[in-house]
Amino acid sequence: MQSELKAKPTYRTAPASGPYETPGRSYEDREWTTLEIQTPGSRNPRPLVVDLDGTLIASDLLIETAFSELGRHPHSLIEMLAALSRGKAALKHRLAAPSAFDPATLPYDPEVLEAIRKARAGGRSVYLASASNRRLVESVADHLGVFDGWFASDETTNLAGIRKAEQLVTTFGERGFDYIGNDAADLPVWEKAATVIAIRAPAGVRKKLALRAAEEVEYLPCSLPNWRTWAKMLRVHQYAKNALVFLPLITSHLFTLQGFANAVLAFIAFSLCASSIYILNDLVDLQDDRGHRSKCKRPLACGAIPLKHGMAAIPILFLGALAVGSAISLPFLGVLLGYFALTTAYSFALKRMMVVDVITLAALYSVRVIGGAVATSIVVSEWLLAFCMMIFMSLALIKRYVELAARRDANLPDPTSRDYRNSDLDIVAALAAAAGFNAVTIFTLYISSPAVKQLYSHPGILWLVGPLLLFWISRAMMLASRRQMDDDPVVFAIKDRTSLMTIGAIAALLFAAI
Repeated sequence: MQSELKAKPTYRTAPASGPYETPGRSYEDREWTTLEIQTPGSRNPRPLVVDLDGTLIASDLLIETAFSELGRHPHSLIEMLAALSRGKAALKHRLAAPSAFDPATLPYDPEVLEAIRKARAGGRSVYLASASNRRLVESVADHLGVFDGWFASDETTNLAGIRKAEQLVTTFGERGFDYIGNDAADLPVWEKAATVIAIRAPAGVRKKLALRAAEEVEYLPCSLPNWRTWAKMLRVHQYAKNALVFLPLITSHLFTLQGFANAVLAFIAFSLCASSIYILNDLVDLQDDRGHRSKCKRPLACGAIPLKHGMAAIPILFLGALAVGSAISLPFLGVLLGYFALTTAYSFALKRMMVVDVITLAALYSVRVIGGAVATSIVVSEWLLAFCMMIFMSLALIKRYVELAARRDANLPDPTSRDYRNSDLDIVAALAAAAGFNAVTIFTLYISSPAVKQLYSHPGILWLVGPLLLFWISRAMMLASRRQMDDDPVVFAIKDRTSLMTIGAIAALLFAAI
């Protein structure tokens, strides 16, 4: 009978060099056990040991927990540095303390899960071995329920590289286990494993594995990020927002080649800077994004791009933005740095403050206009700034309305990453409409001001712009109420045909009025 051939583990008490959990024994007992497998009448198959970070999950728990902690408590950076001074294991232990970790949302690799399934179907034992802290590893193991035991770091021991290899050899013996890993830290473990299985291994690691004198390496299939994946992470589609830098040129009617060239450079600088912040924001919001209906598909949240690559892209993009900004002028560079500082403050703190978050978003749009004015040496109109602040305040509130509506429709609890409640939906809608109509009021007052006659030959035509603005704002609110609005109203305006036609009609009227 098949059931008679299954491995029946027995245990013997013995000292071990690292943390190892077995069924029925708590980690805190500190009475380590090694596994002895006996199979009546047949040789027992080797156990399969699976790495966690970058292997079982397309993510890195150290990076995740670090950014999650900084996002919720920026002041904890001091505590994190103090913990790191005692060693990497102490830092991991400190970051594993918060209870916000949810293993159900992690991006598990289907190929690795399939390998685990096949191993268990073949009567093999399967173990999870990770350098992550034991609290997180145990949480993952309990969630999946497919492991016979697990190995992990504790407060003093970082179970990575050679230490992990020694622990596995102590437990299973040299060449007594098969191992699935992914990066250079797994090389010492693969040296002691009977079968080498790799996934998402970098080119340098593949080259070192190719020099192994033992059997061939088995590579599990995995999808690699392409330019579309990177474009999605950089939010290239959001670059349209940076076209606001051209607004001072357009509204002042000062079309010069130098001014246009500086505006183009300002557009590039803001785009690079914004991409660096988008990635930073995604790292901070990883766990929240995975619970969102559309944000869960973002490359970092779903594991399409490694977190380390995202981290490396942030300084490259930011330094590129500074280089372009300094080529324009020092005043513009100051505006760009102010934009970066405000956006960073938003990512780590301001976005969690009710109403302050939408005011900040509106200010960030307005800073783009100011940056365009500084880059082109144009004095920006106070009317323009007031109009921008109100219209973008309206769009930011519509964005929050859409998010709250989605949560209420799905019967989800109040968001933990925002200082809003699902019951705030109606008041958020009222504030969005009020800000939008205030923008129209500011525009009509501008038409009546003496400044208009200096810029437009036929200012009366501008009165036709007001109804178009009222139409677009009212329609946006109606579509949001009907759940037909994109998560980002600005992106919606770029993709929506009616919105594009409305924008085109407004542009035509402004041109006709000149």
